[in-house]
Amino acid sequence: MYAQRFLRPVFSREGEPRVTDFQFLTVPKIYMKAGAARTLGDYLAAESSVSSIFLVTDRGVREAGLLDNACASLSAAGVKVTICDDVVADPPEQLMLDMTEKARSAGCDGYLGLGGGSSLDAAKLLAVLAEGEQDLASMYGIDQIRGRRKPLFLVPTTAGTGSEVTPIAIVTTGETTKSGIVSPVLYADAAILDPELTIRLPGHVTAATGLDAMVHAIEAYTSRHKKNPISDALALKALSLLSAAVPAAYDDGTDLTARSDALLGSMLAGQAFANAPVAGVHALAYPLGGIFHLPHGLSNALVLPYVLEFNALSAKEQYAELYTHLTGDGQGGDESRAGKFAHYMSELCERVGLRQQLRDLGVPQDRLSDLASDAMKQTRLLINNPREISYEDALSIYEQAW
Repeated sequence: MYAQRFLRPVFSREGEPRVTDFQFLTVPKIYMKAGAARTLGDYLAAESSVSSIFLVTDRGVREAGLLDNACASLSAAGVKVTICDDVVADPPEQLMLDMTEKARSAGCDGYLGLGGGSSLDAAKLLAVLAEGEQDLASMYGIDQIRGRRKPLFLVPTTAGTGSEVTPIAIVTTGETTKSGIVSPVLYADAAILDPELTIRLPGHVTAATGLDAMVHAIEAYTSRHKKNPISDALALKALSLLSAAVPAAYDDGTDLTARSDALLGSMLAGQAFANAPVAGVHALAYPLGGIFHLPHGLSNALVLPYVLEFNALSAKEQYAELYTHLTGDGQGGDESRAGKFAHYMSELCERVGLRQQLRDLGVPQDRLSDLASDAMKQTRLLINNPREISYEDALSIYEQAW
């Protein structure tokens, strides 16, 4: 169902381990090709015995015609397609339950998520829920899924979430709160990457999703838990690709090379943070989405510079490494280059139209304390931050971002 890699520690001449024990997981198959959606039916026929697909997406993707080639290819290969386009951003729990009933009624033997991160997340959960062995309420948290799932294939239409290669799904569980479900059962059987599907992304979506992917890589590289040599290598490669591709795709959405590099970078960042989890930036971004419904990538951009500055006390060495990796500038000590890294990311956000303040987006100053309180509930993320974040710290970061 999912690939698993175990590496033994590498020993120095003195016999002391230089690499701590770790485990790395990812999807077993990745297929990337411009135009892959046009031959999706042939691919699934060769890779599986699925005869009927429950296709999970949102109305925007369907109305944009992004399903057309995939559905035509599946039908030509003799695969029956049932489309569910009910997905909304960070789908509410009740919507997931409603889609579960539709999925069970359809009786399909395979699941296909085609769309943004929320569509892919929903497809992951539906592939499990359709089996009827476990209810959604008992899945929240880490490693709580006990049941099996149907065959699952994921096709992203944005270059940002990396959801096609992560074992994570996010559900809105209250008025303003989001909850995560994390389990290796959610790793898909295959991720199919077609950069042509991202050509129509508007500039602001290209920027926000691309920045989200960069934050995935940054936080994986500095994660307090489960950071490892493979996640580090993936994060570095992802940042190299994304730092050039996101501005280029923002400037010219038809640049297929930039689109390909951004999609690949997003996927690599997804593999990195699936194994070395994200942290403070995401913890503080989630309340902005939950309370004020700001796009997730934009929420990340709003708090990123201030979280980087806050974390520099504990992560200056890693931030310095990232800065030198991206710019080739190795001058100065770790503290100096860590500061330059925060400035570099701030300038990149401004370059693609994401450098704004909370007040510019209608966030009232008297709600900052509510944001800080909600951020403290994101314990799954906060424990990975290189520096402990208290309520007072979170409030201070929001005040700087305001």
